[in-house]
Amino acid sequence: MVATWISTLASIGMAVGPPLVYSDQAVSIVRKQDSTGFSRDVCAILLLANITRCFFWLKARFEYALLFQSLFMIAAQLVLLYICIRFRPRLSPDNLGVSTRPFSFWQWETYTQYLEFLAAFILCQAILFLIAGRSDVFMAILGFVALGLESTLPIPQLISNYKQRSLYGFRMSTLIGWVGGDAFKTVYFFLQGSPLQFKVCAIFQLSIDCAIIIQRLAYGNAPPATVLIEEDDIEQALALSEE
Repeated sequence: MVATWISTLASIGMAVGPPLVYSDQAVSIVRKQDSTGFSRDVCAILLLANITRCFFWLKARFEYALLFQSLFMIAAQLVLLYICIRFRPRLSPDNLGVSTRPFSFWQWETYTQYLEFLAAFILCQAILFLIAGRSDVFMAILGFVALGLESTLPIPQLISNYKQRSLYGFRMSTLIGWVGGDAFKTVYFFLQGSPLQFKVCAIFQLSIDCAIIIQRLAYGNAPPATVLIEEDDIEQALALSEE
């Protein structure tokens, strides 16, 4: 009886916990009206990975808790993406029109462009699933793609921290949520006998989380040079308006 309750609570935590990790990050961005320090690519990875995982579930039929986690995460990241775009940094590539990515990928100007891309991605996934969904090899690859994408989640933040030499704008609560959540789900996957893809990718993701902890200790969270430049520009503009 006790074991059943523990298993149920663990499943609820697995479904609801990871999406809630980003609530504090969203509140922080809205409060500052600035998304500097948080990599928008995190939203991209989570959206693409969880959409792919939903298609993987149609064949693998893993735990419902993991399916609901994906659905909740997609909703949470759509909201967070909207907030990041609304409060994007003034010196961001999409604001300046100087993106170096092919087709300015994930650095578009409007939220609608992101939704159009995601709709096209879902359509392509659906077509592939209808064509090759009965193939065990295809579904195994799809599973590794879904979980492999998600395991790279901390990498854009790792790169952003390195470029800024600071964790400014990246909430400590989000980092704690990543480490705690990834440690929890790694243990959960092994205890529940989840598919191999889940176990391998969870271990990799946890190792990147540990690298970000090292960055936090090495860099701190002082404002980077770009933020200080923007603040100086604002002060100068205010001074000129008072003259």
